[in-house]
Amino acid sequence: MTRLAVALGGEPTTLAGLAGMGDLVLTATGTLSRNRSLGMALARGDSLTAASAKTRMVAEGVPTVRSALALARRHDVSLPICAEVAAVLFDGKPAADALASLLGRAPTREDAPVEGRRA
Repeated sequence: MTRLAVALGGEPTTLAGLAGMGDLVLTATGTLSRNRSLGMALARGDSLTAASAKTRMVAEGVPTVRSALALARRHDVSLPICAEVAAVLFDGKPAADALASLLGRAPTREDAPVEGRRA
């Protein structure tokens, strides 16, 4: 996400500070987080439709991943985590397979642009 923010004119330190990292940590670990609840349901094998039907609240990560990937394509920015999240959400990819895909990638510097690869 930092690569995308920088491509759009943002400062990388913004995402590394409380506004970015703090929000990410709370979203990933907070027991009241809608996104975490949805992620846990998906990890248990529920479909997006089934998991969404169990709550009245919207997990904003679902529409956000579509928007982030659209921006990434427009600006030629690689977002591998977003791409795998989208594969789980919209293509039925098992979460364990998405994790394996991410862990199987060649190591790169997070602050380096990935040439020739998009989302």
